[in-house]
Amino acid sequence: MANETEAAAAAAQAINGQGEACVISSAVDESELVSDAVRSLPPHAVKDLLSIGVCIRCIFRLFGASEIIHSCATLLTSALSATVEKLMGLEGHMEHKDHGSKENPCSQQSSEGSELEPKLCKICLGILQFVYRDNREMVVKRACPYDFAVFITELVKQERHQIDNFSLEVSIPSSVVENEQAVLLYMKRKYDSELWFQEKFRADRLSAKDFLKLSITNPLETLLDTKYNLSSPFRIRLTYTHSEVAIKVQKHVDKKEGNKRIKTGIKQQDQTLEEEFKYLTSFHISLAGADDMDTRGGNEIPGREYSDFVTSEEYVRSRLCNVSDNNDSPDLSQFEVEKVSQPCSLTFLCYRTPVYICGRYLKSMCGSIDMSSGNLRIMALLSLLQYSRNVSQTRWIIDDERMGEASVEEIIGSNILPICQGDNYKFHAAGREDIDVRMLGSGRPFLIEVQNARHVPSEMSVKEIERKINSMENNLVKVKNVNVVGSQGWSLMREGEAEKQKQYAALVWISRSLEDDDLKTVSSVMDMPIFQRTPIRVLHRRSPLEREKIIHWMKVEKIAGSSQYFLLHLCTQAGTYIKEFVHGDLGRTHPSIGSILGCRAEILQLDVTDVKMDCFLTE
Repeated sequence: MANETEAAAAAAQAINGQGEACVISSAVDESELVSDAVRSLPPHAVKDLLSIGVCIRCIFRLFGASEIIHSCATLLTSALSATVEKLMGLEGHMEHKDHGSKENPCSQQSSEGSELEPKLCKICLGILQFVYRDNREMVVKRACPYDFAVFITELVKQERHQIDNFSLEVSIPSSVVENEQAVLLYMKRKYDSELWFQEKFRADRLSAKDFLKLSITNPLETLLDTKYNLSSPFRIRLTYTHSEVAIKVQKHVDKKEGNKRIKTGIKQQDQTLEEEFKYLTSFHISLAGADDMDTRGGNEIPGREYSDFVTSEEYVRSRLCNVSDNNDSPDLSQFEVEKVSQPCSLTFLCYRTPVYICGRYLKSMCGSIDMSSGNLRIMALLSLLQYSRNVSQTRWIIDDERMGEASVEEIIGSNILPICQGDNYKFHAAGREDIDVRMLGSGRPFLIEVQNARHVPSEMSVKEIERKINSMENNLVKVKNVNVVGSQGWSLMREGEAEKQKQYAALVWISRSLEDDDLKTVSSVMDMPIFQRTPIRVLHRRSPLEREKIIHWMKVEKIAGSSQYFLLHLCTQAGTYIKEFVHGDLGRTHPSIGSILGCRAEILQLDVTDVKMDCFLTE
């Protein structure tokens, strides 16, 4: 919200400029609907709620008449207040007092309208009055839901996202729910015997959060020229917080931890309070989770926990315990409605859920020689060792020193991120190979997770990314079958990962000449179990465990002109340490090639020739 002031100015111009006539015209039509709704409300109860500092939109919510109000997006708060004042016959009868809010020094429009409307609602803390503090701690007030939607639209457009649809997330302080519960209990004790209370106050009602969402969704659809979609990957998030309330809740938690409640003599009072609390929480599911649930679809907002509300619920119970048993003339002060001097702080965020780009990568090198050929000469194999095997899978830094000349992660990610215009990216792969091991064959499945991408690449853009990586001069990494996938790419890559098979080709040296019986011994291996303790070379960063792995098959390929060098082809269970299987790792892996052949064995180089997984094999 760094440019919030400029955005606010643009929003005001949009309202006062070309949209002014539309707003005025719509407000006239909407006021007629509001008038009908106002006439259905009991005047004495409305007057009571106004006198204790409840805003008009919250009053309509409490009476279950919110649909009419939240559908009137262009109806100014001042016009809404004037309608209620006129039809309720409250002109000159309301001596409304300031309930703790301060005059907005930054905007003249915040002080306009009837004094009937409290400056800061005791229930919603100004949220449904469209009053909030911006990132500069300056108080801002919007004239109506449409005005607020214009402000949001300007901020969204500043981010330059490619938008096909959007979803809306709202988080509000738990004290909004608590204050509403206190007011409901106050109304119950005072008006429970009246017929209108039985009919209206026991009906389902929208929470303040849902009311806000419904008020601005239609204007946002118009202004953004796209539709609301609960499952949209593009999300607009409004987070309201209040430091004063947070401090009070924390003090309650600290007090609760330091003191034990005395139970003697209060059993009957506890039962009464329990019944009243059940009454309060029976209205609508949103009262039990207004901070955490998108009630238009019932899904959790990432990063929030229900335990936060449990603490708030305990806080409400503690506040109800202080209520007097005198039901003859209940006063709202008995119910300890939170009094605050400032509106909530509003944090705006628009973001896209991660964009996933999948594919397979091959880690090769310039002038590579095919190790599968049976016509390799020993000199060719020795010269092969001179080519670079110095590419790690991910960026590798030790003591501020870079290991390797490049990484698969950086080569692929640095080409994808600019196209997606994202904030950053994460690289995921189905397993990994050492820095000195090539990845050949069909390649290893990978997934690039682009955070907050402002552009979703087209099929043509993806092919351009693939072409660009494959034509790089260093020729260290190749990619294939690159494509955009949904979040199901995760499950595709992880499915069967632990049970996958991998094939290798290893250049091996033994301390004696290779004999024909050795070939038969090695090739006779089928699904042989081996036991590997954590290798010495990785013991500093991995737990000292013993793992059982399976060698599915092996075969030896002789090298013409050499009796001690050969190519070992093998297929193993994922997670097998191949280098240690060859040389035995000082007996930590058994059996090993050395123990099977009864001699010393060393591995000179290793290639992964295939990863047996079905994902991302075709475009």
